[in-house]
Amino acid sequence: MANRIVLNETSYHGAGAIAEIANEARARSFKKAFVCSDPDLIRFGVTKKVTDVLDEAGLAYEIYSDIKPNPTIENVRTGVAAFKASGADYLIAIGGGSSMDTAKAIGIIIANPEFEDVRSLEGVAPTRNPSIPIIAVPTTAGTAAEVTINYVITDVEKKRKFVCVDTHDIPVVAVIDPDMMESMPKGLTASTGMDALTHAIEGYITKGAWEMTDMFHLKAIELISRHLRGACENTKEGREGMALGQYIAGMGFSNVGLGIVHSMAHALGAVYDTPHGVANAILLPTVMEYNAPCTGDKYKDIAIAMGVQGTENMSQEEYRRAAVDAVKKLSADVGIPADLKAIVKPEDVDFLAQSAMDDACRPGNPKDPTFEDIKALYQSLM
Repeated sequence: MANRIVLNETSYHGAGAIAEIANEARARSFKKAFVCSDPDLIRFGVTKKVTDVLDEAGLAYEIYSDIKPNPTIENVRTGVAAFKASGADYLIAIGGGSSMDTAKAIGIIIANPEFEDVRSLEGVAPTRNPSIPIIAVPTTAGTAAEVTINYVITDVEKKRKFVCVDTHDIPVVAVIDPDMMESMPKGLTASTGMDALTHAIEGYITKGAWEMTDMFHLKAIELISRHLRGACENTKEGREGMALGQYIAGMGFSNVGLGIVHSMAHALGAVYDTPHGVANAILLPTVMEYNAPCTGDKYKDIAIAMGVQGTENMSQEEYRRAAVDAVKKLSADVGIPADLKAIVKPEDVDFLAQSAMDDACRPGNPKDPTFEDIKALYQSLM
């Protein structure tokens, strides 16, 4: 079987990288940008950092901000209509996963109008045409949506999130500028950072993992473990390390998939609007324990990447425990809750478990779960 790697055509990394947006737009003969960014980023002047670059270059744009933290089908439909009316020929997505996921869905539907119902994009959608070109500018160090072939949309009516997987949706240009992340509050830095760690760990142990993605994921685990605490204190080194670490994690997991941490987190986000990174962080250690028997010696590598000392003298049981404990400690150090007691209602557990079973990430899990397994995992955290 051939292993496939899909990445951006071009990516820029480092402080001040947003200046390259104007150069890329001119080089590609783009005429007008449809800028997708959420209301808070506009309110706090983060979006303006990019629009200032466009203004200085004399490049036309229009801003679309009807974007929710967990973007909905209606957000996408409204965005498609606004794009059609704008006269734009490319998108600039500024924000976290919500802005980028919304932009991806808009770009795909404009190029493939037969999918305008949005729901038909779930799973591996048989689109024919590449998305309208997207320049993606992350403002959080977590989702890596700027380098992935995935996006997630919430179906409010059915109380579920659905994952769309499509090589046609990847942004043509990614601009990873840590200066765009410096205004992130501590809580958001922590939750998105733990999302990135979950990507790296799940990607490393997923059924589809192979040597090249293993390389990405182990380096990402190392960078995130070393820099997340500093990023939460808004240090320059911490911000830069997290910006790079989360992107490298995206290079890996986008190409091999994830597991049931994400399946279960998607269900929590759909029912309770739980921040995705918080849900992942709470679930990750418990699911790691569940998956441990099917991971060979990979938890030893995870423990080493997270800075655990003395693994060469540990038994398999000991280094597996050390890896889980290192994740728990990092999560606690950055202020993530330890359980789901304040989130999950007992009467919802069956619905949550079935939603997780139906999720597109579930088949990649190293251990094949049953409905009862997932139900028990939720209950163990309540």
